[in-house]
Amino acid sequence: MTDTAIPVRAPAATSADDTILPFGVAALDLRGRVVRFGGAIDDILTRHDYPVPVSKLLGEAVVLTVLLGSTLKFEGRFILQTKSDGPVRMVVVDFATPDRIRACATFDRARVEAAIGAGETSTGALMGRGHLAMTIDQGPERSRYQGVVPLDGGSLETAAHEYFRRSEQIPTRVRLAVAEEFRSSGDGLRRHWRAGGILGQFLPRSPERMRVPDLDPGDAPPGTAPHTLAEDDAWVEGRSLIDTVEDIELLDPAVSSERLLYRLFHERGVRVFRSAQLRAQCSCSREGVAAMLGSFSREERADMVENGAISVTCEFCNANYRFEPREIGGEGSSE
Repeated sequence: MTDTAIPVRAPAATSADDTILPFGVAALDLRGRVVRFGGAIDDILTRHDYPVPVSKLLGEAVVLTVLLGSTLKFEGRFILQTKSDGPVRMVVVDFATPDRIRACATFDRARVEAAIGAGETSTGALMGRGHLAMTIDQGPERSRYQGVVPLDGGSLETAAHEYFRRSEQIPTRVRLAVAEEFRSSGDGLRRHWRAGGILGQFLPRSPERMRVPDLDPGDAPPGTAPHTLAEDDAWVEGRSLIDTVEDIELLDPAVSSERLLYRLFHERGVRVFRSAQLRAQCSCSREGVAAMLGSFSREERADMVENGAISVTCEFCNANYRFEPREIGGEGSSE
């Protein structure tokens, strides 16, 4: 049996926006993905009149959702949702495999403006305390899987690390970045959003090398010394390299995902796999909204009528659907 030669080439010079690029570093037993967003994240964030810090938080949540949800090997949905007591009360990101993403946020505008005035606009300050839930939905005939991790004023990166430590027990490192880019046009400067992220996981063949310390406090009697376990040298090196990634490297269109990976891992050798495209697309439709309204009673629909019509706006994409009552079995229908 002969080994199949792995093609070797120089990394791509420029970034391909709205893509997921899987990679592997065999020498470090490291596997991961790089996500780059351009037009898709700009489309998602500009559909809403969100303050800049809220848009950045939502952008980070989108990147994290794609980094995690792109591992699904079946047709389904990966949903990330936060619920907390901070100025941004809730964030919802819905990733439908293999490539459709939509997102929205619920926030207290007055509290957000106060946070901006006080300079307290970090992700942790905006979310506050609560929980982050990650749900895998494989369809109506399969049970949902949900993992929940507490939010305690830290970043989404920290919450992701805690989720994998507690729920999956897979050593994981995540970096997220979101920023505004201003471009000159005939109407002056126009804002565009960009986002990016990288995720690396330590996945050796030997399960023993993946062992992690027991979760504190565990079942040990009071006074017992905490369980400690030395980290594998390969993982220490891998996560340390990922920690060196700067925001600009995840955002700059002149630095491709391949060039970033080469910079990080060229001494060890890095292999990239086929990239996948991403797109901003909502799943709402006029037919779906009509069906939802039809599930309400006649009296409830009558209460929804304003100026002779029922108007529904999608929270994800801001699309507005307007119906005459007779279209959904309201007044004047034969129901």
